[in-house]
Amino acid sequence: MSGEVRVSGVENNWFQQVIKARSHELIADEPLDFGGSNLGPTPYELLLSALGSCIAITVRMYAKKKEWPLLDVIVELKHQRIHAKDCEECEEKDGYIDVIDKRVEFVGELSSEQYARLTEIAGRCPVHRTLEGTIKIRQVET
Repeated sequence: MSGEVRVSGVENNWFQQVIKARSHELIADEPLDFGGSNLGPTPYELLLSALGSCIAITVRMYAKKKEWPLLDVIVELKHQRIHAKDCEECEEKDGYIDVIDKRVEFVGELSSEQYARLTEIAGRCPVHRTLEGTIKIRQVET
């Protein structure tokens, strides 16, 4: 079922994890300098991948529906944790805040109005909304 994943470890490999989503299998791991085997993206890289792919898919769906000449969407994302006091636009000033910097490039002969609209749509993808909203992670008994 879409929206569900199963994650399990690998014998004799402390950090490597096997991710199963529907019929797909992925590997998550940590880099060598963190003690991992560097066999797959880190959990944060997977999180950024989910956001980036959602942005690209959402924008492409919108452009296709409008029959706009969009050829490609390139999304670059960077995650960092900063001191809350260093975040000018943040209300919270204590502790740390997770910040994701996003750069979205649209390839194609788009008008300035189309480009502006696609920029707006890029901020409305479902994963973007989830990450900006209130998230509750519940422990479910097995």
